[in-house]
Amino acid sequence: MSAGPEPGRTPDVPEAKGAVSAPSPDGRPRKVSRRFPLFTRDTARPEGGGRAAPGDAPAPARQWPLLTVVSTVGLGLLLTALDVFRFGTILIGLALIGGAVLRWMLPDVGMLAVRSRFTDMVTYGVLGGAIVLLALMAQPEPVLEIPFLDDTLHYTI
Repeated sequence: MSAGPEPGRTPDVPEAKGAVSAPSPDGRPRKVSRRFPLFTRDTARPEGGGRAAPGDAPAPARQWPLLTVVSTVGLGLLLTALDVFRFGTILIGLALIGGAVLRWMLPDVGMLAVRSRFTDMVTYGVLGGAIVLLALMAQPEPVLEIPFLDDTLHYTI
């Protein structure tokens, strides 16, 4: 009987029995568990969450879709604060609709990608559309009047 390792095996390579996962940071195989981990160690980047410009471009250029939407919303908020309420809120809604269009058309939008492409488009589009609709219906002198809303309000109060 030989005291050395079997041919083709090295003595310092750990051997794991049963189901194993990716190796731990120290290189040893880990046993897998079917339970969810208590702490998330990594998250997946959303679809389309890559840079919108090459990596050697300055940071603002890499995130131009998000900066476009945020800047337009900021301008809308400024106009609303300066008492141009209707135009400012319409601009905010159009910025969100524009974010939905950017999310749909561009393969990579940087930090504008928060969830899946479909969820982002629906969220931005519905919120932007609701803001524009409410801005058009705001008093005094609404641009858009929906007759059944007045009756609905009258009968619910």
